[in-house]
Amino acid sequence: MIKIFLYLIPLGLIYLPDLWIKYNFKKNNKIFQDMPFSGKELGEKILEENNIKEIPINSIKDLPIGSCHYDPEKKEINISESIYNRKSITSLAVIVHEIGHAIQDKENSKLLNLRISLIKKTSVLQKIGSIVLIIGVPSIFALTKSPFIVLLMTLIIIASFSSNVLIHLITLPTEIDASFKKALPILNKYVPKENLKQCRSVLTAAALTYLAASIRSIINLRFILLALFRR
Repeated sequence: MIKIFLYLIPLGLIYLPDLWIKYNFKKNNKIFQDMPFSGKELGEKILEENNIKEIPINSIKDLPIGSCHYDPEKKEINISESIYNRKSITSLAVIVHEIGHAIQDKENSKLLNLRISLIKKTSVLQKIGSIVLIIGVPSIFALTKSPFIVLLMTLIIIASFSSNVLIHLITLPTEIDASFKKALPILNKYVPKENLKQCRSVLTAAALTYLAASIRSIINLRFILLALFRR
């Protein structure tokens, strides 16, 4: 019974945050006819007010709401078609949250720059680590018969997933800043007061998408380490 409980805890940590985030986005995506702006309209207004005219807000078909993002390389904001031009709290809060990242970029945020730098520097390592994991360390040993190569591949897997955990953890304060120091003050000015509580809820969900990803990365790393050391 205790063993089953110990297995259920990691599963709960992996799935429950994602379920809550999706529920929150869906719950707050109903249309308010008397809302003065759609997410797209408010987003364009905020970009203009902050003199960020070169960054488009793109509508992306089949993009999950939790995958909406600001791309600092292409300088564009990509938003799920399902919320792009809706007069809903989810649309307003998610789009302004992503604009928060664009404002961070304009302000040359150290945390945002560190995240971008780490992603660039570790992208090849993470791809190699994923390939090695798919092939499997025992298969590599069977092919090479070399303990040194096996050790090297094991270290690559550990380094790959460790770097992924580090990137997610660094991303967390960046997301919190985008939600509560950038987006919330903007929404306070434009959204009716009776809807601000819902805005906070959606902004929390937007910030916590990376917390859920961080938890998954840490648990995945734990499972990988246990599997590797058992072998």
